[in-house]
Amino acid sequence: MKIDDQLPPETSDALLAVCLMAAMCDGEKSELERSEVRRIATELGSGDPAALSRKILLGRLSLNEVAAHIVSPSHRLLAYEMALGVCEADGAVSESEGRFLEELRSLLGLHVEETQEAAKEVDSILLAPASIPLDSPAASSAATDNSGMILNYAILNGALELLPESLATMAILPLQMKMVYRIGKFHGVDMDKSRIKEFLAVAGVGIGSQMLEGFARKFLGGLGKKLGGKLAGKAANQITGSAFSFCTTYALGHLAEQYHKGGQRLDANSARTLFEALKTKASELHSRHLPEIQSKAKSITPSSILQMVSGQ
Repeated sequence: MKIDDQLPPETSDALLAVCLMAAMCDGEKSELERSEVRRIATELGSGDPAALSRKILLGRLSLNEVAAHIVSPSHRLLAYEMALGVCEADGAVSESEGRFLEELRSLLGLHVEETQEAAKEVDSILLAPASIPLDSPAASSAATDNSGMILNYAILNGALELLPESLATMAILPLQMKMVYRIGKFHGVDMDKSRIKEFLAVAGVGIGSQMLEGFARKFLGGLGKKLGGKLAGKAANQITGSAFSFCTTYALGHLAEQYHKGGQRLDANSARTLFEALKTKASELHSRHLPEIQSKAKSITPSSILQMVSGQ
């Protein structure tokens, strides 16, 4: 479903609130993940002491109040879809997340059939296996040029960030996982999703918080919210989001290379220092590759997103 940049501010705030609440509803999240969610929530605030994000962090805003501001049937379904995406980002939905989603569905007045259809699309993206069939062209290309493969993934994820569809945002994380899997396979290591998540945690990349931040970036520009201390329009915000996904993907790929070359021994402090340095290097590359990223975005369709994530 497309994320409409012309949403009334109260509707947009409500959708972001749903995503934040989805990210906070699972008590099993690591302290890293919780701190990342708090950071994003704080950055979403507009400086008003009674800002939406602060109300959520302080428990002064109920899901019932938030749902009341989401009126359009399409926006209600979008809210559920994004909440499910945040909950499923780190794997199967937990018991607490399931209760949250059921309460959200009820408050939004959605029929079970509607949410089941949305869940099929989200599941096909977020629960797809990280592995790629050995006979696929994508898998064979990794055997000769990991640097080129990493750059291609960075360009692809930068392009996905330019698209308005919520599924495009959801696809970025699974594609990063596939890239890490392929790099491990190149070095003779089978990395399942749990090992990939451990690697991402060492790098300081929160799973659910990354999904949350992706959705947040979709809203910020069109509403004139503050981004990095400056007011950003839709186009500028899209480029910023594209750069973020490009840089994160590029840095993760090259960090994975170093991880395997070092015998899969990389302490958290060293990993995060290297990760930040790689992101800085990638930021210099993004503007150079922006024409390719924009061209790639024009060729991507919703059906092709599903194909890329499934490894076809």
